[in-house]
Amino acid sequence: MSSYKKPDFWSLKAQKDGYPARSVYKLQEIDKKFAFFVSSCGGKSGRGGTCGLRALDLGAAPGSWSLYILRRYGGSRGPENRAGLPAEGAENPAETAIDPAADPARGPEGFLKGPLKGGFFLAAADLLPLPRRHDRGLFDRGDFFFVQGDFTADPVREELVRRGPYTAVVSDAAPATTGNRSVDTPRSLALVEEALGCAEQCLVPGGNLAVKVFQGDTAALLARLRESFTTVKSFKPAACRSGSFETYYIGLGKRGYTHS
Repeated sequence: MSSYKKPDFWSLKAQKDGYPARSVYKLQEIDKKFAFFVSSCGGKSGRGGTCGLRALDLGAAPGSWSLYILRRYGGSRGPENRAGLPAEGAENPAETAIDPAADPARGPEGFLKGPLKGGFFLAAADLLPLPRRHDRGLFDRGDFFFVQGDFTADPVREELVRRGPYTAVVSDAAPATTGNRSVDTPRSLALVEEALGCAEQCLVPGGNLAVKVFQGDTAALLARLRESFTTVKSFKPAACRSGSFETYYIGLGKRGYTHS
């Protein structure tokens, strides 16, 4: 337990690079190894390096994966520049979490009427709010949508699907762990099944999926992934803790597409 509390190389690097968690380097390595986001757009990079990316981040808090996508593929939009730093004269937002209910542009459920079609777009969801310490205004962009809620619940799922389709879906979601693999792994698999179900609804043909899963009896899950994607890989990034039994399943090239 104590080793998880002590900052290691990746945690310290995340602090230095302006990310809230080490998990950013897991996504970065997945992206580089599989050309994950660019290949989801057909392998073509558009103006500003966006490649027409439309991504969905499930289990987004504390925000490292969303920040990586915004900084790497979002281009220049709004008060921030390409590096995700405020433009000259722009103020950095207060270091508080995003509160959907406090935004007058959002409805009573906390949903924001943002872009639905065309160009770069990132949607994200989590039970927890997104802290504002590191985003430097990126979470205020018009092409970023966040909802605080359970992505397995119908109202949240329906809103996320409505804002699709997406070229890439990523999920670093994990259940509250007990330390007992016989309990934690089935809970993780249930979340992965939900993420896969969402991807099956809203990914475009050729789109990509990356999900975290706790290692265990995943034969049925892998079979389902292979039915949905032309290529399926298991990959454990270097930034995973040495004692962790997490890994990532990568689905490349969505075979079919259903958007309700």
